[in-house]
Amino acid sequence: MTRPQEMLRRLPAVETLLHAPAAAPLLAERPRWAVLDAVREVLDGLRREILEGRADPAWDLSAEALLPRVRETCERICRPSLHPVVNATGVVIHTNLGRSLLSAETMAHVTAAASHYSTLEYDLASGRRGGRNAHVEGLLRRLCGAEAAMVVNNNAAAVLLALDTLARGREVIVSRGELVEIGGSFRVPDVIRKSGCTLVEVGTTNKTHPRDYEAALGPATACLLK
Repeated sequence: MTRPQEMLRRLPAVETLLHAPAAAPLLAERPRWAVLDAVREVLDGLRREILEGRADPAWDLSAEALLPRVRETCERICRPSLHPVVNATGVVIHTNLGRSLLSAETMAHVTAAASHYSTLEYDLASGRRGGRNAHVEGLLRRLCGAEAAMVVNNNAAAVLLALDTLARGREVIVSRGELVEIGGSFRVPDVIRKSGCTLVEVGTTNKTHPRDYEAALGPATACLLK
């Protein structure tokens, strides 16, 4: 019977696999880091199988025999993780499925902007550096009537920035029914504390009245968070 140690000794070294003639086409097609990760993953998997007694002593463990397995692993590593799916949930703007879809016209603009140099942070009129927020601020101001606007990655970031700007060191009043946890494990109380504010809870989990907010108002109140 072939002992595990004997099979382990038959495993080629990482460099042996990388420098095998059959590996040259794969290295030409894929980044070296991806091929290297694939080699290490294949060898680590084989070691586990050998040590757990699941390996066949008759296996060919030569570099040439293992490279197809390395290629398959490398293809998986390099494969994009986002895939088109059919949304049959009944929820049109679905958080887990990419939210709102972009129209063909919008995608054409995205492609044009992303595939060329652009005025991302450059003001052509003045010939000086501009701000990337300028491209959306005017549109958002017209849309919602705000005095100013900016775009961040998600709602948690928006709440954190707003509270840090408007209420740092003061109290923020929130209904108990809105102290929720949203995607990515963002919890409203945690966001409020991270903003340097003091949370004041009002109402109940199922009903909060205007009088609850009114009763909680005081000299330290900075804002009501809805």
